[in-house]
Amino acid sequence: MKVPVHPIEWRYGSEEMRSIFSVESRLQRMLDVEASLARALARVGLVPKRDAERISRCASIKRINIERVRKLEQEFQHETMAVAMALAEASGKSGRYVHLGATSNDILDTAMALQIRDGLAIIERQLRNLLMIILHRALEHRNTIMVGRTHGQHALPITLGLKFAVWAAEIGRHLQRLEQLKPRILVGKMSGAVGTGAAWGEQAEKIQRLVMQELRLSPPIATNQILQRDRLAELILFFGLLSSTLDKIAREIRNLQRTEIGEVAEPFAVRQVGSSTMPHKRNPIRCEKICGLARIIRGSVHAALENIVLEHERDLTNSSCERVLLPETFLLMDEMLATAIFVLSKLNVFPEQMKKN
Repeated sequence: MKVPVHPIEWRYGSEEMRSIFSVESRLQRMLDVEASLARALARVGLVPKRDAERISRCASIKRINIERVRKLEQEFQHETMAVAMALAEASGKSGRYVHLGATSNDILDTAMALQIRDGLAIIERQLRNLLMIILHRALEHRNTIMVGRTHGQHALPITLGLKFAVWAAEIGRHLQRLEQLKPRILVGKMSGAVGTGAAWGEQAEKIQRLVMQELRLSPPIATNQILQRDRLAELILFFGLLSSTLDKIAREIRNLQRTEIGEVAEPFAVRQVGSSTMPHKRNPIRCEKICGLARIIRGSVHAALENIVLEHERDLTNSSCERVLLPETFLLMDEMLATAIFVLSKLNVFPEQMKKN
């Protein structure tokens, strides 16, 4: 029996997001890319159509045994070769055309782009949901008077609606950033070893274009053996910015929930326990979780920037880092957004305490 170890396996993130970054999902996307390559090769006349069709039928985790892939990887010490060999075995005589002319990162980087696209769809949906909730609260409390604070001291009166409006505007800017970075991030590659496409000759550019069109990704203007990691770094930087905004919102709620202020409070369930020894406690644990996870996301930015620096046409120093970085940041970001949506939609507001303060 497999025992979960990392909290993203069981505690943080939704099943929807977890399914995108599961072992099965990663394998299926690699198979999807291999199948798309076979079909593109058939369209340009480098592979018989019948063989491409058979490869496509076999490119499914329903046909490819994950344990077989793992066994092959242990033997070859090479993940992509293990996947290609497993697909070739399943495809019978057509298997000789599997992975024809491709290099590992044609498959890996393009499969990663497919995961990123699906993951970002969830993030964007959550962001839009969060924005609508905050806008609703801004309208609801447009006349709720409270004291504004600067340097931790009382300043002049504001409305709670203004505080919500400031947050909404910031979330709106994050949505703009997300739209702007998509074209730079949702990119795949199919250009062979060192990026020249030499194995496919004059058909190389067309093959890459056909694969990317089918997978609904953009081809790179120019690349070597891998997609350049400034793309992934920009994505993680975006998550760093977004996590800091959520951290700021959560921290403000925590401060306004202090006993001596008591102007708002995150929701607290009937049977929820605030402390194992102090029954009066109503701790802002959800907001504290957001603040804690934001530290991990921001810490990931450094690793993503380091991954830009690779030698010559490629090296492998980014690979092990990204295997941790990508699923972790997506699942933690997913958890932070879901928690923020819950807290802000059910936030308790105490106008009388605001007047008193």
